Amino acid sequence: MKQVETYKIIDAHTHIFPEKIAIKASKNIGHFYDIPMRYDGMAHTLVESGRRIGVSKYLVCSTATKPEQVESINDFVESKCKQYPEFFGFATLHPAYPDIERELDRIAQKGLHGIKLHPDFQAFDIDAPEAITMYKAIAKRGLPILFHTGDDRYDYSAPKRLYHAMSEVPDMVSIAAHFGGYRRWEEADRYLHVPNVYFDTSSSLFKLSPEDARAMIAHMGEDRFFFGTDYPMWDHEEELARFMNLKLSREQNEKIFHQNFEKLFGIRV
Repeated sequence: MKQVETYKIIDAHTHIFPEKIAIKASKNIGHFYDIPMRYDGMAHTLVESGRRIGVSKYLVCSTATKPEQVESINDFVESKCKQYPEFFGFATLHPAYPDIERELDRIAQKGLHGIKLHPDFQAFDIDAPEAITMYKAIAKRGLPILFHTGDDRYDYSAPKRLYHAMSEVPDMVSIAAHFGGYRRWEEADRYLHVPNVYFDTSSSLFKLSPEDARAMIAHMGEDRFFFGTDYPMWDHEEELARFMNLKLSREQNEKIFHQNFEKLFGIRV
């Protein structure tokens, strides 16, 4: 009987919501992308799903679509990280938030490890002047930014715009989600060969062919990819199966499942 390979796994891209709004928030995201959501967006459901494939740690985040939501969302993420030691929290910000420095102080006090931004939901161009000002403040704190990147219906989060932003703030550490650009993968492959940009595998492998995904990993760098599921959009077992279908080497899998993330954030799982 063939032995099934096992790995340490970090899920580097998940979303959680307060229980009062989790089902509604998840459905709204599903409607936005016209993709049925697998789960309800609650923290305990995330852990139940991830446990089935042996996830050790989860990057958890939520996005402020309005500036006035920033503080309450960051308070919520902090509370869930205290409740679940396997959670690795990212805060949210908004370019129109009136006091970025003060909120960055609060984020540091909360022990959150980075910032999540979704330019399409937040309706700002990644390379807008007000966004650049925000990135400079974040970069000074040494916090990576997880960007939703790419959508063929909008231009806010275009990979080319992230390239422009990185040119303005070269010391910013960016994680360009969805292989660098959801449904804009050729553009991501063309523009995002720049220092300090990482990628995750979330919400991509249901569309990208294994051949194209392997080519992008080879071209963009296997040391710069993280495994992510985009929970609650996808099921952990499904996403793991899609990833394993790439048939990468064990060394490559180890890097993408946990080693690259551990190296960037200076942790061990």
